[in-house]
Amino acid sequence: MRAKLEILAMVLGFLGLFGAVAATAMPMWRVSAFIGANLIVMEVLWEGLWMNCFNQADIKMQCKVYDSLLILSPELQAARGLMVVSIVLVVIALFIAGFTMKRTNCCEGNERAKNITLAFAGSLFLLACLITLIPVCWVAHTVIRNFYNPVVVDSRKRELGASLFIGWATCAFLLATGVILLLSYSKRRSKEYQPYAGGYLTTLPTDAGRASSVHSGRAPSSFHKHHEYV
Repeated sequence: MRAKLEILAMVLGFLGLFGAVAATAMPMWRVSAFIGANLIVMEVLWEGLWMNCFNQADIKMQCKVYDSLLILSPELQAARGLMVVSIVLVVIALFIAGFTMKRTNCCEGNERAKNITLAFAGSLFLLACLITLIPVCWVAHTVIRNFYNPVVVDSRKRELGASLFIGWATCAFLLATGVILLLSYSKRRSKEYQPYAGGYLTTLPTDAGRASSVHSGRAPSSFHKHHEYV
């Protein structure tokens, strides 16, 4: 059962990695909102971490990479760095978790070190979940705040893009992966010293048997007593 849970954790971890990469690369963190006087639905503007894209009905979509990092708003600047860190952490966590599975030969003969390494991988997944959640929620909060701000003109207002929803789903996958790995670590740790206790209990009858065999070997036989009597 533990092996199946660990395989499930690896699958969820890979889904989290793909989600983090997709959310970082897709230019749909903020999309144009068609409200008020901004009713030109033939034009769509997408804003991402690395580029913005402009789409018209009869024209092919055009994307342009940002000329400078200073063009971005503070939340998008932070999101760019945090998402890259999250991807790196997920890759490292998957690499470590792959070597600490129950069927692998990593740390052979030292189950304690293997279990601690598994807990470290689970902690990395939880850290990656937190680092992914911060920029996604920050950008979403800024978009919602500006959307209901009467001072901001309608043409500058944006809506939540698909990358934000992918980011929230990625956080769920990473959170589930970290929890499963830590639960597997706790189960392994609870059974870490059980073989030694069992081995200690099995040696007691053996020692008692040896002692009884020594005493029985020293006991004089009836034939010896008969010759001694004569």
